Amino acid sequence: MNLADKIRSVPDFPKKGIVFKDITTLLQDGPALQHAIQRMKMLFDHESIDMVVGIESRGFIFGAILAHSWGVGFVPVRKPGKLPAQTFQETYALEYGSDRLEMHVDALKPGQRALIVDDLLATGGTVAATERLIARAGAQVCGACFLIELDFLNGRNKLGSYRIESLVHVSEES
Repeated sequence: MNLADKIRSVPDFPKKGIVFKDITTLLQDGPALQHAIQRMKMLFDHESIDMVVGIESRGFIFGAILAHSWGVGFVPVRKPGKLPAQTFQETYALEYGSDRLEMHVDALKPGQRALIVDDLLATGGTVAATERLIARAGAQVCGACFLIELDFLNGRNKLGSYRIESLVHVSEES
């Protein structure tokens, strides 16, 4: 199954010049969703993973399903003000300005191995901030898995030396 065919491209969203990769069309297709999850799981089945860390919000979908399939816990990384207990915060750069991500301080234990999961790797800013949150908890990143990677933005170059896997690669903005 070609997963790229299941992802809708929406031009000029959220602003002119951006081609948004809409995964809702894949999520609505049961066999395509199942295929994507099976492929992600297969890529990391032989890794020692203690926790799956999902980045808000679409990373929650894939991350929670993967955590369930391995029988490990799931940690949400959220936008500011969404988590009810004490958090670590990390700021990351945007094209114009900055944003912040948060994770509960007790979400990971020192020494745990965490797999980062999200739907899309673009510039790498949110994933790099998530790496820093994991490190602040004393845990380590054992890998990262994405449904889509926008290769032309070189986001993986901002990330650590751990294993990075993406199911769909987009080589140019179109």
